[in-house]
Amino acid sequence: MKSIIVNTIKSCFLSVIAFHSVSAQLYSSAELDKKYDMVINNPGVQIEATEAINLLYNYKFAEADTEFRWLKYRYPKHPMPHFLMGLAEWWKIVPNTDNEAYDKAFLAQMDSTINLAEELYDNQKNKVEPAFFLTAAYAFKGRLYAERESWTKAAFAGKKSLKYFEQCKGNGDLTPELLFGDGLYNYYAEWIPKEYPILKPILALFPKGNRKLGEQQLEKVGNNAFYTRVEARYFLLQIYSMENENSKAYEMAKYMWQTFPNNPYFERYFCRTAFVTGKIAEAEKAAHNIISKIEQGMPGYEGVSGRNAAYILAFYNMNYHRNYELAAQYYQKAIDYSVKTNSLSAGYYVSSLIGMGKIAESKKNYDEALKYYKLADDRAERKSGQDKEAKTAIANLKKMKREQRRRR
Repeated sequence: MKSIIVNTIKSCFLSVIAFHSVSAQLYSSAELDKKYDMVINNPGVQIEATEAINLLYNYKFAEADTEFRWLKYRYPKHPMPHFLMGLAEWWKIVPNTDNEAYDKAFLAQMDSTINLAEELYDNQKNKVEPAFFLTAAYAFKGRLYAERESWTKAAFAGKKSLKYFEQCKGNGDLTPELLFGDGLYNYYAEWIPKEYPILKPILALFPKGNRKLGEQQLEKVGNNAFYTRVEARYFLLQIYSMENENSKAYEMAKYMWQTFPNNPYFERYFCRTAFVTGKIAEAEKAAHNIISKIEQGMPGYEGVSGRNAAYILAFYNMNYHRNYELAAQYYQKAIDYSVKTNSLSAGYYVSSLIGMGKIAESKKNYDEALKYYKLADDRAERKSGQDKEAKTAIANLKKMKREQRRRR
C-alpha cells in the first residue's frame, strides 16, 4: 500500500451526514440559513446532504451528483457543494489509486472549493467555516499528490492544510471532526519516516507524530463523530492491516461492506480480511461477488479487486477443495487482472505464478512449471518468502531433471 504523506488533516469536514433534530421542518430554507452562522451546522442542509453522501459511498455517483448540484444551486458561492463533488471524484480513484483518469476533475473541484472558501474567509467575520473547507481541500490535494509521489506539491498542500487547521481548533461544534485530523496526522507523521526514510527531510517541516495515539484518536472518531466517521474507518482499515490487527480489520470491513454493499473498496477489504482470519465461506462468497460485479461492469469494480478475489478462490480450490483445474483457472484470472492493472510486482501476481507452477509440476509438466517459477522469481521482492519459494522450486526442478538425465 502506498504511503499517504501529508495526508495529515484530510478533511476536518468530509461529509455532512449527521441527522440532527426534525426542527428543520419548522423553518423555511431562508429562515434556517439566517438561524445558523455556518452552513455545515444547518440541519436542513445536513438532512439534504445525508442521502447524497450515502449514495456516494455506495457508488451511485449519478444519483449523488444530482443532489450535490441542487446544493450548488442553493449555495452558488459556498465551497461545500464543490467539496462534495470533489469527494465523489476521489472515491472513483480509491479502488485503484494508480488510475489517473479522475485526477483532473478531482483537482478542479478542490481548487473551486479553495477559491470560494478564500472569498468567504476574506469577506465574513466568522473564519471557522471557510478555514474548515480550506483545511479539507488542501489536505485532499496533498493526499492525491502523495499517491502520485509528487512530494513537493504534497508537502506544500500539507503545510497549507495545517495552517488553516490551526484556525479551526477550539470550535466546539467541530471538535469530533477535528480529532480526525489530529489522529490521521499523528499516525502517519510517525509511520512515514520509518517506512520511507528518504522522506525524512520533508517531514522535518512538520510537527512530530504519535502513532499509537493517532490510532486511538481515529477509533474515537470512527465511533463518535458524525461528519468524518466513514473516512476514519476507511483509514483504520489500512492501519489495522499495517499493524497486523487482523480481527479488528475484519470486523470493521464487514460492517462497512454491509452498510455500503456496492462499495468495491469495503467489499475488497472484507474479502481480504475474511481470508486472512480464516473465514473460508465468507471469503469465498465475497470473492465470487467481486468477480461477478466486475463482469457486470459495476462502478469501481476492476482489476485490483479482481486479482485479490481470483487469487483467494484459486488458493481455496487448490489447498482445500483439491480442484486443481478450477484453481488454475482462477490463478490465470489473477494473473490476467494483474497484467491489466500493470501490477506485476504485486504479491497476488507472484503467488499466482507460483501456484500455476505447482499445478504444472503436479501434472509433470516440468518445463511449464519452470517457466512459471522463473517468472515468479523475476518479479518477487528480493529475499521475500515468495522469492525463496520460487528459488527453491527452481533448484528442486533442476536437480530432478539432472537426475532424470543420469538415469537415461
